[in-house]
Amino acid sequence: MKDLTIDYALRATWQAVARMYNEEAKNFETTMAVGFTLLSIDPKTGTPSTALGPKMGMEATSLSRILKSMEEKGLIERKPNPNDGRGVLIHLTDFGLEKRVDSKNVVLRFNEVVRENISEDKLKAFFEVTTTINKLIADKEIYTKNTTN
Repeated sequence: MKDLTIDYALRATWQAVARMYNEEAKNFETTMAVGFTLLSIDPKTGTPSTALGPKMGMEATSLSRILKSMEEKGLIERKPNPNDGRGVLIHLTDFGLEKRVDSKNVVLRFNEVVRENISEDKLKAFFEVTTTINKLIADKEIYTKNTTN
């Protein structure tokens, strides 16, 4: 693409990363979404089901499907939240804890290889750029009602 746009670079890179993670996840008979969910659940205390979606940036319906699948595979179990009688905590089973280690190792390997190939200065700049983009979006500074173009 001759005139590479910022959103194109972000989207293409994330799609490549997601494809890579999904290919690697197949070696563990799982998916990237399951691995990401395993990493998002507190391994000691569990995580409230209502907190998982926002923590992962995922819609409730998509998360519900993933959690149902994970429960059927014996990766998680749901327990009543002792601090909130209406709430449910998602806990990892022993099998889920094993698979969480696999997921963590895959992510750590990705980070290790990237850090071996990109200087600390460039990584620092990358994180500064992504932080700024996220802040601009969160503060609704990109599209406002008064935007004219």
